[in-house]
Amino acid sequence: MGGLFGCCSKDECVSEVFYGTDYHSHLGTRRGGMAFMDGADVHRSIHNIESDYFRSKFEPNLDKFSGNKGIGVISDNDPQPLVVNSHLGPFAIVTVGRVVNMEQLIEQAFASRNFFTESKIGGASPTELVAMLICQEDSFEAGIRNVQASVQGSCSILLLTPQGLWAARDKLGRTPLVIGKKAGAYAVASESSSFPNLGFELDYFIGPGEAVFIDPEGWEQKLPPGDKMQVCSFLWVYYGYPASSYENINVEAVRYKCGAALAKNDDVRPDYAAGIPDSGIGHALGYANEKRIPYQRPFVKYTPTWPRSFMPQNQKVRDLVAQMKLIPVAELIEGKAPLFCDDSVVRGTQLKGTIQGIFKAGAREVHMRLACPCLIFPCDFLNFSTSQSSMDLIGRRAVMAMDGGLDKVHDYAVSGRGKKQALNEWIGGEIGLNSLKYQRLEDLVEAIGLPKSRLCTHCWDGSSYF
Repeated sequence: MGGLFGCCSKDECVSEVFYGTDYHSHLGTRRGGMAFMDGADVHRSIHNIESDYFRSKFEPNLDKFSGNKGIGVISDNDPQPLVVNSHLGPFAIVTVGRVVNMEQLIEQAFASRNFFTESKIGGASPTELVAMLICQEDSFEAGIRNVQASVQGSCSILLLTPQGLWAARDKLGRTPLVIGKKAGAYAVASESSSFPNLGFELDYFIGPGEAVFIDPEGWEQKLPPGDKMQVCSFLWVYYGYPASSYENINVEAVRYKCGAALAKNDDVRPDYAAGIPDSGIGHALGYANEKRIPYQRPFVKYTPTWPRSFMPQNQKVRDLVAQMKLIPVAELIEGKAPLFCDDSVVRGTQLKGTIQGIFKAGAREVHMRLACPCLIFPCDFLNFSTSQSSMDLIGRRAVMAMDGGLDKVHDYAVSGRGKKQALNEWIGGEIGLNSLKYQRLEDLVEAIGLPKSRLCTHCWDGSSYF
């Protein structure tokens, strides 16, 4: 995934961009970058953050930055920001999303005798490709429209120019952008949770395909929002920060509702509910409150030196991080029957190791409730649940094991007791649980509070509205 932050201020905004970008660190672990416009000069820096944190990398050199306009990015893709000098003038650019038709667009670029300087073996930088599409037109507004018409997948953009900041949300709004304001300054971010401690208040949620221009005096709409939206449901389930809101709907509030829905549909009576830290906590609190059972912490998370396990691309690294950062509390586990809530199970390898550790600590039974339906279809629009093979998804492996093929995979994605129940039992047995249940899709949609036609639920039911 990735996260964006930008600011235009009447005064210096280096501190706002630095801390605002840092508040997006939960969205990526590979690279971070910032760029500032000081008159016509651009000051840029990019760091690898795979072995360290964004704040640790950039803080020692903050005095080298200056300017009242800036952008920052946390990225799991290409190094950003890029600085471009063009017929539109100088600008810096950051993007987040996934360009599914990269190869096609690269071939078209080569056919027009364009080239890429930020290339990598077998391809090019997605951000430079987007910059090239913008520069094919006679204005930034037309260039953004060209990107939205050309890119399959999703692409949200921040453009830093001497005049101000352009912010454009991807055509179907799969990734969010929100505007904040305070006296003398405006900001735009992927996560609204980056605003409060910097003194910004929520001003406007940018719509799907909408583009705005921001300067220290305010913002102006340049492209209106489209009437169709497919915002990623996983923002609320997993990778959004609990204090953030998307479409004016808070993440943590949705997670409580998800947990409550799981409890209402459950006949198991565990000794207590617990959340797999951190994304399972909100769901477990909702479950415990609805079920009227205790909430306890039989696992504590050691965060000072162990980063998140979601992003590392190597499976062995993911498993090692998951194992080392969760420390069991044996006194709360021995002889007990806990029920754990988590956001989802993607591959199942980490959870299997965690469950083995709980039984080793003396648990009598272990139950699991997941806040979303089973992931069966790899994400075609963002970088979530993508890997070298779609068969890495435990849901897909379960269907293959039970049916010997994937011809009837859609049958497992609909609500009902037949194949859904078989899926639960196979995956629960594979992980080593006494029972496993997934959230019903209709309950998740209700918890979020948007019409299903406005939500992307492709990874669960294979749907694609547009």
